[in-house]
Amino acid sequence: MSPSAGSVLLKLDGLTKRFGAVTALDDVSLSIDAGEVHCLLGENGAGKSTLCNVVFGVHAPDAGQMHLEGRPFRPTGPADSLSAGVAMVHQHFSLVPTMTVVENLMLGRLDGVLKRRDFAARVRELGATYGLEVDPDRRVAELSVGERQRVEIIKCLIRDPRLLVLDEPTAVLPPEEVAALLAMCRRVAAAGRGVILVTHKLAEIARVADRTTVLRAGKVVESVTMKVADMRALVRAMVGRELVSIDRMVAVSLGMEAAGHAGPPPRPARPAPANVRTRRDDALMVDGVSYRDHGGALRLDRVTLIVKPGEIVGIAGVEGNGQSELAAIIAGLVCPTGGRIFVGGRELTRRSPGEVTAAGAGIIPEDRHAIGCIEEMTVAENLFLGALGRFTRFGLLRRRAMGEAAAALMHEFDVRGSGPGAPMKSLSGGNQQRAVLARELSLDPLVFLLAAQPTRGLDVGAVDAVYGRIFAARENGAGVLLISSELDELLAASDRIIVLYRGRIVGELPAEAGNREAIGSLMSGHAA
Repeated sequence: MSPSAGSVLLKLDGLTKRFGAVTALDDVSLSIDAGEVHCLLGENGAGKSTLCNVVFGVHAPDAGQMHLEGRPFRPTGPADSLSAGVAMVHQHFSLVPTMTVVENLMLGRLDGVLKRRDFAARVRELGATYGLEVDPDRRVAELSVGERQRVEIIKCLIRDPRLLVLDEPTAVLPPEEVAALLAMCRRVAAAGRGVILVTHKLAEIARVADRTTVLRAGKVVESVTMKVADMRALVRAMVGRELVSIDRMVAVSLGMEAAGHAGPPPRPARPAPANVRTRRDDALMVDGVSYRDHGGALRLDRVTLIVKPGEIVGIAGVEGNGQSELAAIIAGLVCPTGGRIFVGGRELTRRSPGEVTAAGAGIIPEDRHAIGCIEEMTVAENLFLGALGRFTRFGLLRRRAMGEAAAALMHEFDVRGSGPGAPMKSLSGGNQQRAVLARELSLDPLVFLLAAQPTRGLDVGAVDAVYGRIFAARENGAGVLLISSELDELLAASDRIIVLYRGRIVGELPAEAGNREAIGSLMSGHAA
């Protein structure tokens, strides 16, 4: 039997959790009501995931108490939490790819005889009820990322939990599937259950949350009912300062309009950078580029675009419409089937990544782990990949000199870590991205910058830092091609937006909020 809506479902009193010398949670107290969606907001490392893992029994608190429906709750592991009616969807999937959906859901179920047909029927029933439709007989390896996320949620709901904990569930979803997940959260809450939702995105909080609690450095610094919430105040509470680079983005991209606030501030008039006048050539010219993949499918079809010095051109489109291939071709990672690439007037068609860098092109790849850095190497080595010659003498690497230069670059770009000699994998996602930015933006001269999904998975403070650097590059005269799955982000940061659909450019519009609907139509393959 579900608790009555509005009653306290989970109460946390003075929770503290330490990992060695690090205090991840510091005297945290909050409550979750039945029938509400309660969002947790905070920067990377603020303690959100740790709090979720304490509630789910992954970690035991060092101090404090929990009560579930008025009774003491101290799970010794996830199995205890599941038995008590608490289920959790983690950031990383835990499905067996070679098994079907229904086989995955039957794993670990020891309650009597397992009936595959009954399980499949239950999967379909939950899918219809909560908008989580998925074929129970398909293998997980064949599912999209969004479909796998649905299976993870169904795996929790099939246990009929009283509290559902979702840790960054939208981080892996394409934009078109985020709305469906948020609607699911509302349906779960409407059934009298409680929902804890961890997210970085204020627009999502504005759409779905009843209450929001902000964590910073392991402490609760704000807890507010969303009916009276000030979104900018939530941002200040989250990062502990005013944001500089994305004030407009906070309004456009992070939900100010959805929260009932005034619209975004107008785009400020921006004089052309002084040194743009000295550059005669386009920062980037893509001339009729086409690309067929190994299977012969046409991924890019005669794409032509120009980025001028001192401007940001956004590329909009639902993921899978050629953006990744275009970025790979510009970066020298993939050879086009046809067409040419120029940076600063210099042709770089079919040139290596090293030659692209030497021409003054900074590349921020969409997958910083697979392409942007080597996690097993040190921060210093990653900062000077391709430029180690600066620190060699008689064939030997002068590590002290490289470490000193790396430390200076880390300070300049606010890359936080234990030092230049630390492994790259020891940095948080936001600091890894800052390190990639530090390397690519330190090119001299920087003629062109490709920024592909530069803020994916980052919190709002890290987003502010990333865009601060991108805007500085533009002001110094570099042309920027910005590829992002976040339309609001493109609208806030770009000067103009080009839309890709099925590998073709289907339109170009000024980056103004009033063009959102027209750009969205183009992204869907419809005329603006």
